[in-house]
Amino acid sequence: MILVTTDYVAGHDIKESLGVVKGEIVQSKNIGRDFMAGMKTIVGGEIGGYTEMIREARQIATKRMVDEAEALGADAVVGVRYGSSAVMQGAAEIIVYGTAVKLK
Repeated sequence: MILVTTDYVAGHDIKESLGVVKGEIVQSKNIGRDFMAGMKTIVGGEIGGYTEMIREARQIATKRMVDEAEALGADAVVGVRYGSSAVMQGAAEIIVYGTAVKLK
């Protein structure tokens, strides 16, 4: 599956647009990550546990979007965008979306 942030795939023509596809996940941190993050805010710097949590959530959301695109028979997803938000204390939502297309 080709994923691009552009509205086209270089070297290919789009034969058909199959519609918007998306993947989303709400992920929470565990108590160990939460404790360590609290400690890190005292001294500053990157909070590695949260970085890893967001990375994992992004991978899961992307896989869900790709699965949805494959179910439509897509060759690619164009215009891919990611978004995130805090939905409650200790939990973040990651969403990824784009347009599933068939290539010539």
